[in-house]
Amino acid sequence: MQIQDLPYPDPGVPDARSGPRFLWWLGRNQLGGQLRALAWGLLHFASVSALPFCVGLAVQAVVDRSGTRLALTGGLLVLACAGNALGDTFLHRAAVTNWITAAARVQQLLARKTAQLGSALTRRVAAGEVVAVSTGDVEKIGWFVEAVSRFTAAAVTIVLVCVALLVYQPALGVIVAAGLPALALAVLPLLPRATRRADLQREKAGRATELASDTVAGLRVLRGIGGEELFLDRYRRASQEVRHAAVRSARMWSLISAIQVLLPGLLLIAVVWYGVHLARTGRITVGELVTVYSSVMVLTYPLRHFEEIAMAYSFSRPSARRAARVLSLERTSARAVAETTVAETTAHQGTAQQRTAEERTTKERTTEERTWGVSSPPDGVPVSALCGDLYDPETGLRAPAGLLTAVVCGDPDAAGRLADRLGGHPAEPEPGASVLLGGVALDELPLDTARTAVLVQDKDPVLLSGSLRDMLDVPSSGDVSADAALAAAQCSDVLDALAEVPLVAGDPMDVRITERGRSLSGGQRQRLALARSLITDPEVLVLDEPTSAVDSHTEARIAEGLRALRTGRTTVVFTSSPLLLDRADRVVLVHEGTTVAVGMHRDLVRTEPRYRAVVTRETDEERAVHEVLSSDGTLRRDARHPLAGESAPRAAAQDPLEDEAALRGALEEIEETA
Repeated sequence: MQIQDLPYPDPGVPDARSGPRFLWWLGRNQLGGQLRALAWGLLHFASVSALPFCVGLAVQAVVDRSGTRLALTGGLLVLACAGNALGDTFLHRAAVTNWITAAARVQQLLARKTAQLGSALTRRVAAGEVVAVSTGDVEKIGWFVEAVSRFTAAAVTIVLVCVALLVYQPALGVIVAAGLPALALAVLPLLPRATRRADLQREKAGRATELASDTVAGLRVLRGIGGEELFLDRYRRASQEVRHAAVRSARMWSLISAIQVLLPGLLLIAVVWYGVHLARTGRITVGELVTVYSSVMVLTYPLRHFEEIAMAYSFSRPSARRAARVLSLERTSARAVAETTVAETTAHQGTAQQRTAEERTTKERTTEERTWGVSSPPDGVPVSALCGDLYDPETGLRAPAGLLTAVVCGDPDAAGRLADRLGGHPAEPEPGASVLLGGVALDELPLDTARTAVLVQDKDPVLLSGSLRDMLDVPSSGDVSADAALAAAQCSDVLDALAEVPLVAGDPMDVRITERGRSLSGGQRQRLALARSLITDPEVLVLDEPTSAVDSHTEARIAEGLRALRTGRTTVVFTSSPLLLDRADRVVLVHEGTTVAVGMHRDLVRTEPRYRAVVTRETDEERAVHEVLSSDGTLRRDARHPLAGESAPRAAAQDPLEDEAALRGALEEIEETA
């Protein structure tokens, strides 16, 4: 894999059982690049290590006054320098390629996992940790993957030089061969402490990133309540903790670097002292002393790669562990949750619950057989076959095909969970039967198939940065144009505002939208997100509070546009707005997780107190008024004698008209007070 060939057609299936296993998997998947870097590294380090031998031969040739050997040594020096230049150039090229390709593979894996998990990712992993993994951690992982080949080349070169010195000059070669392993292993006792400090620094940096992300996301709210300085102080403290942790980590690595400089210097002193002694006694020549001395000097260069690989592993190991934790996450299916729950219930409560679970499973299987004529839905159900009513067996909610169904739920959080459930493969699955679309269990379908058939827009949709044209360029059926979707979502004022931005082309569709649409108001972001959902034109569109941030006049026009554009398609809107509810084909009231009423908006307002309390924000006093008055405004018969302390004959003796007038006066007083 070369840089120009990126991205990978398929980044593969990672081994995410642990950080080291993930690093090993990355190295194995670019073995060709590692071998190329190893080959060029051996050429580079061998050429560098050959220079001392050439220098020693040249010095000895001068001492012996041999012009032939001096010329031959000069030729060897030219070859060593050429090999050094060639090996260094292509080693750098291969190392950078390995670094970038490894980082690109990790980024593709993270992007694919993010797309698979969707909103479930941030529920399981902190946003700051996701940011840290996808930015700084990716670079550290790539650093270790590419450093392995250079370290291997350096280690092999050191072994070869030690063997050559033992053969060339055994007396000094023994000292070098014994001293170099001690130099390489001297820093090992310090590595665990350095690794712990590096881990602490990474952890504090992740917390600071998470705090910064949360602060930026809630900046508008913080300004409204005057909490900017409070959160700035918190971030300052967090950043100072990161700085202190980084300084402590740097101190340890500085100590390791100092040892890597001190010990080779001591070895060099020992070699020179003993070599001079041998030269004075005539046991070695001056050229041999120069060769051994130069070799020890040059070997400090490959020895630095031992420190680098230790640093790379110490920094990349926590990064790889975090990446592996993210990549190991799986979207839990509702069936798996149900099976786990049934198993736990059986273990704790005995065979009675087991029989109940088996009966439920048999019942579900019977339903599937009635639908498909087989024991389970067939694999590879085409999207075109996914049509019909959308039905949730758990709540009893049914959205007939081709109609606009409005769902009223008093708990906004419960409404959001139900909307997520209607799309199939919910982020937080719960035990129970899957939502059915035309009799097909959505949780049993592949995720992409379910998402194509049912699109869920949550109450806080995200707008990605880029031009408006790019934002609306989404997979769609092609039946709904961008202009039609923008018109239905009442985005004309948004286009007018964008048209005022100075542009070369003068087209508002080419105006760049900032990250998460921060340059737009809440209502504008909401309407653009609605237009994007309308363009996709799915078989079923589920909207969670799509007009909560717009004014009533715009909301009424959006209701008309949504109804007209989605004619013949199934649309489910979670809302408590009377303007949307009044234009729905049917309204469903979900109370405490169960469908309790179905009808038209105006009928439910008159007949269903729980519905009226949610839609009209009815107070307890107003509810008391409705309980004693009939639908035509007259006093109900069973409410004319509400005083239990009065005897029945005395109450009956009173004038009914006076009784009703007195009660009406009391009710009017209650209403005025409310």
